[in-house]
Amino acid sequence: MHKLSIVIPVYCNEGNLIPLYEDLCKKVLNRTDLEFEIVLVDDGSYDRSWKVIEELKKKDERIVSMRLSRNFGSHAAILCGLEHCSGDCAVIKAADMQEPSELLLDMYEEWRNGYNVVLAVRETREDKSFFSDLYYSLTRRFIFPNMPEHGFDIFLVDRKVIEVLKNLDEKNSAITGQILWSGFRTKEVRYARKQREIGKSKWTLKKKIRLVTDTLFSFSVLPITFISFAGVLMTFISFLWALFIVIQRLQGKIYVEGYTTLMVFQLFSFGIIMLTLGVIGNYLWRSFDASRNRPVYIVEDDKETESRR
Repeated sequence: MHKLSIVIPVYCNEGNLIPLYEDLCKKVLNRTDLEFEIVLVDDGSYDRSWKVIEELKKKDERIVSMRLSRNFGSHAAILCGLEHCSGDCAVIKAADMQEPSELLLDMYEEWRNGYNVVLAVRETREDKSFFSDLYYSLTRRFIFPNMPEHGFDIFLVDRKVIEVLKNLDEKNSAITGQILWSGFRTKEVRYARKQREIGKSKWTLKKKIRLVTDTLFSFSVLPITFISFAGVLMTFISFLWALFIVIQRLQGKIYVEGYTTLMVFQLFSFGIIMLTLGVIGNYLWRSFDASRNRPVYIVEDDKETESRR
């Protein structure tokens, strides 16, 4: 009998956890030919999420509960759940209940058909997001051509992929990008994403910007290519500018009176230089952060196993 681990990162979802558990029991966990475990990882919630998780654990021995010492982000929480799960395959489930629970079984069936990775792709969504559409469009265009058109947050990976993700051990990265980068045999399962009914999303603008930068700097040479192109363009413009001034002087014409044009050109040049330093600094900081060898996450409460980090 196969075992399916359901990994659920939790961040301030106290109102969703009990309805989510009941929904999973009704639509997924009552299947008798499959063994389950639910891995709940509290990513430093400041509400009663951990208390609710403890209450659920008392009711169901299949629940594995862990609490991180602070909010490390969804990437770290998911990685923590994958490292501590014991299933033959593991599926990531969001705690906000915006995707149907029965979708997990469809993904499991595709895994049984021989796929190492199964992506739950949003075919339609009730909660329209301009940022999400823009992010996945740019990702498909410049970084991952194999990124689904509307992206994905929910996915299933088998034990082989889990071991690869554990060995990567990358900080400041996006786990969805790591999965696409790994190149395993992949299948897509489509679903309609529902509107969130309980609570409010903690997906802030700061976290969105962090996702974009992590994806860009971890999986693409686009930032370096951009500043290289900007440097070539500035050199070409400077050459044309100098050539134009020489021609004007040879013809006895006065081209510039005052310093307005010169100052605009200097400010533009300084802007390009500062942008270049910012990009280089981002790469240097990421290299420095990796060299410190700090853990991706720290487990504060773990009733089942000792932390492997």
